[in-house]
Amino acid sequence: MKRALTIVFLLAIIGVMTGLVSYSVTIYRLFCQVTGAGGTTQRVSADSGPTLAREVTVYFDTNVAPGLPWRFVPLQRSIKVHLGQQALVYFEAENLSDTDIVGHATFNVTPDKVGVYFKKIQCFCFTEERLEAHKKVEMPVTFFVDPRLATDRGTADVDEITLSYTFFRSARPEGAEDLARFGQVASAEAGKTLFERLCAGCHGLVTAKAGPPLAGVVGRVAGGASGYPYSLALAQSGLVWTEATLDHWLAGPQTLVPGALMPMAVPDESARRDIIAYLKTLDAARQSGESPAKAPPG
Repeated sequence: MKRALTIVFLLAIIGVMTGLVSYSVTIYRLFCQVTGAGGTTQRVSADSGPTLAREVTVYFDTNVAPGLPWRFVPLQRSIKVHLGQQALVYFEAENLSDTDIVGHATFNVTPDKVGVYFKKIQCFCFTEERLEAHKKVEMPVTFFVDPRLATDRGTADVDEITLSYTFFRSARPEGAEDLARFGQVASAEAGKTLFERLCAGCHGLVTAKAGPPLAGVVGRVAGGASGYPYSLALAQSGLVWTEATLDHWLAGPQTLVPGALMPMAVPDESARRDIIAYLKTLDAARQSGESPAKAPPG
């Protein structure tokens, strides 16, 4: 009887140990997601906290594992963000092979102690991703750095963060999402984030700053906002701001209107599309009599 109990006890221990080994990767991943261990970032549905004056610079690093014939790069080397400020950045992936491939991205931030404060709202790294042969896509990541970073003595010295990704060939390709979805539909929500980061410093929505107000710009004659001192080149251009002309303008203002004074361009096609989608919502709000959301101070 004792021998039988001993055998049952030993078998139970072996079963538990086998289970722990089988699920150790999953258990460790869950532990890292909860605690931020190893620089694992956190996943959240929205940014609802305050925005602080303290800034950090976020750098982007990308790698492709052996055996995955993809090119994978960030479309910006780094950005500066305030703690609590939602940011949108883009990464580009290209399948260099003749076959469709499913990949999966792993990620972390350094220094490791920042992991618990780095919050992702949208990321291609949440799912298995299929990329068709010889296709190239631009993939958005929306994130913010939790303002609580400022109250942690252990992170008082942090002013730079590196977000790193490595794409691997997926071991579980079934049910993968198609990366082509990122190139198909303009996102007004993403455009709002881009507008606040790239445009709001010079453009208000209903009042002029260094540039003219932009609420209602879609369908407006170029140089038509009352009271703003436009350049002669733009005022006499005869342009009407349609989606096509806005896209051309954002891609290169001086190319569309030689002599225009706007100093910056938005070279990324999908970013221009999203910004224009956001501007269209402002036009709809103006026509319905609603007040468009107030842009953050530049």
